[in-house]
Amino acid sequence: MKTHLTLALIATASLSIAAEPVSLFDGKSLEGWDGDPKFWTVEDGAITGTTTKENPTKGNTFIIWEGGQPGDFELTFEYRIQGGNSGMQYRSFRASDKAGSWVVGGYQADFDAGKQWAGTNYGERFRGILAKRGEKVVLTNDAGSDKKGAIKRDVSKLGDAKELAAKINDYPEWNKFRIVAKGFTFQHYINGELMSELKDEDKNARREKGIIAFQLHAGPPMKVQARNFKLTELKD
Repeated sequence: MKTHLTLALIATASLSIAAEPVSLFDGKSLEGWDGDPKFWTVEDGAITGTTTKENPTKGNTFIIWEGGQPGDFELTFEYRIQGGNSGMQYRSFRASDKAGSWVVGGYQADFDAGKQWAGTNYGERFRGILAKRGEKVVLTNDAGSDKKGAIKRDVSKLGDAKELAAKINDYPEWNKFRIVAKGFTFQHYINGELMSELKDEDKNARREKGIIAFQLHAGPPMKVQARNFKLTELKD
């Protein structure tokens, strides 16, 4: 009896500290998100970013979730994209405090219409390409703790980039993206397939927490949508 009671108490304690998934988007409005209203709307129950020939963006612009700056978490969402390139920022930062500025830098879970970069971990204003689709990367810096040096990418093969791209649906089908950020290891999954993994040992630049934001890329006209956001913070 005592053993059963102890196990029950342990189970109860585990449940009490387990984080519940949080929805970041109500499916109807942009409440809780901050972006340029010239580009962001809600369509098809999804946050939608659109540029046209008549209404281009001069630089990459973002809509930013205002609910916090998560550290260790899992984030899932569905996306589809018609033309161009986009991505979901995490552990990121506002690159400008200027009013009316929606410029963001940090880790990015990349996806694009051509499936060239989808699944890549890209450092927006933040060291460039970190881990391509099909790569498992350990990132280091050759400088001391008080200096900035060139980053080094120790790369091993995770899978074939073309075979992984074949797992990604074309527009107008939706894809499910899953980001796992735990410590300084970052994994990107699309439709259940691990696309890239990054272990960031660059102590000069890596980030412990930061904002979540959705990108609309400068360039030719495009339309990108994301819906069904679920954020689960991870506890030790």
